[in-house]
Amino acid sequence: MKRRAPQVRSSPRKRGPRATERGLWIPSISASTRVYDALCAGMNGMERRAFITLLAAAAAWPLAARAQQAGKTYRLGLLAIGPAAVVPLDERRKTLLSGLAARGFVEGQNLALVQRSADAHPERLDGLAAELAAAHVDVLVTFSYPAALAAKKATKDVPIVVVGAGDPVATGLVDGLARPGGNITGVTELSTELSAKRLEILRDALPALTRVAMLWNAADLGMTLRFRSAEGAARVLGIKVQTLGVREPDDFDHAFAEMTRERPDAILMVSDVLTILNRKRVVDFASTNRLPTIYETGALVRDGGLMSYGPKQSAIGEIAAGLVARILRGARPADLPLELPTHFELLINLKTAQGLGLALPPTLVARADEVIE
Repeated sequence: MKRRAPQVRSSPRKRGPRATERGLWIPSISASTRVYDALCAGMNGMERRAFITLLAAAAAWPLAARAQQAGKTYRLGLLAIGPAAVVPLDERRKTLLSGLAARGFVEGQNLALVQRSADAHPERLDGLAAELAAAHVDVLVTFSYPAALAAKKATKDVPIVVVGAGDPVATGLVDGLARPGGNITGVTELSTELSAKRLEILRDALPALTRVAMLWNAADLGMTLRFRSAEGAARVLGIKVQTLGVREPDDFDHAFAEMTRERPDAILMVSDVLTILNRKRVVDFASTNRLPTIYETGALVRDGGLMSYGPKQSAIGEIAAGLVARILRGARPADLPLELPTHFELLINLKTAQGLGLALPPTLVARADEVIE
């Protein structure tokens, strides 16, 4: 059941003057003038202006087309810490490719993919990033902070677009949001705001909420900073935090034991490759122990989790596609501000809520973009 999207607004983009405000330049050549007069004969003022605008668009199109070099096959590098089958990564990747195709860069025609995956072994990333740099890719897209860091160390020349890397400014990947500098741009996130929102949603579901267990990959700086944002937001809301950092799959058993020994009211899971690859263990533990859990991506709710709130993964892929296309057409990453997600979604699994013995407030369910029944 689809519902109206939450009212998240992005700041309006500043637009330059319209073509009609800038004015048009028409060659002062008598022959051109005679042709123009003949074509415009019988037109009123409004029709002439529309015709002039059409001529301007037709003249500008070849310039844009030449920026995308005819006959060239562009090489796009993709670097991920985990397998592409990880659902959020796969969703972003699919939308990245479809967004590029819509902009004229089609895989198998003028776009070739060069892909590398560390299969959840972060120690392999440096070598894989070096391979992609040596493969002379035109743009390198990274998924996760460790992948972005490896790419940054591997090359200062190949343009890099980072996705899912947390806050690239806070982690030191770039100099700033507006002017990232160097060879990196990409998609950043609203860590503090989103963490506070997730905790507020948990409190709406559980009015007596006082203690939350936070599960995150402590080996990933990007995810650690996201956890710290959530921890700070909890402090403001007067919620105690049970910190459960994991670094490898075996650590989940220790985290589950800690929650069994000292039971929280709910769980907040920070999503990265490690936690997503172990998502079934988390979902099963939460279900067995009747612990309401909120996640960052909707895919985990469709897999049996209770709730999620965060950026729409397909929209992140679309933003990345726009940045890659601009770079392939000649833009410099240093001149492209990092972009923020603008589409967010709340998903609720009522079947899971019923299994937990949890009656969610109708007002909360009404706010959801998708309800699984």
